[in-house]
Order: sequence, then C-alpha cells, then structure tokens
Amino acid sequence: MPAMLSRVARLALLGTAAGAFSGLFGVGGGTIIVPLLVVWFGYQPRAATGTSLVAIVVISLFGTVAHGALGNLHFAEGVLVGVPAVAGVVAGAAVQQRVSQRMLAGIFSLLLLASAVGLVVR
Repeated sequence: MPAMLSRVARLALLGTAAGAFSGLFGVGGGTIIVPLLVVWFGYQPRAATGTSLVAIVVISLFGTVAHGALGNLHFAEGVLVGVPAVAGVVAGAAVQQRVSQRMLAGIFSLLLLASAVGLVVR
C-alpha cells in the first residue's frame, strides 16, 4: 500500500507541476507530463502520450476558463488553430504507431531541445 500512495503522491505532484506550467506558459501536457511519465513512472512513450492527452483535456478546460476570466483569451483564433489540429493529431497518432519507442523519444527530445534553444536565442 505505501508504494501505491507514493505513486499517487507522485502523480499528484506531476499534475500540480503540469497545471502550474500550463497556466504560466500555456504548456504542461507534452513538455511536462510526457517526460515525467517516462522518467518517474517508466511509461513507454506511446502510453505517456496517450495518458498526457487525457490530462490535457482537464488542464485545458480549467486553463481556458481562468484565462478567459482574465481577458487573455482569443476564442476565434484558438478554434482556428484547434480545428485543423484535429487532422494533425490523427496523422501524428498514426505515424507514432509506425516508429520505434526509442525513435519517438529521440524525436521528442530534439523537439524539446530545439524549442528551448529557440526561446533562449529569441
């Protein structure tokens, strides 16, 4: 039972960090949840991605409401980005099933690194 509590506590900590980063920077799912599910919990990248997407639904709903109340929401533009993203998510999920877990982790790592460099250089 203590190992289960430890796992629940770590999942709660992960959720808290993801929520904080989501509210602060608009990120949390892919950049926080996926790497920590892989490192802390031993998830394979595919399972971490799917689990993260479930969490993002909850995080996004509350983040949208909070930022809407603060006047930080451009709803039409969000929909304009989100609707075509559905096609991208379907395509991405299909591609994900065709590459190895190792390659998936490597590609994701490179994306995070490139994003970090882009933010610092900017």
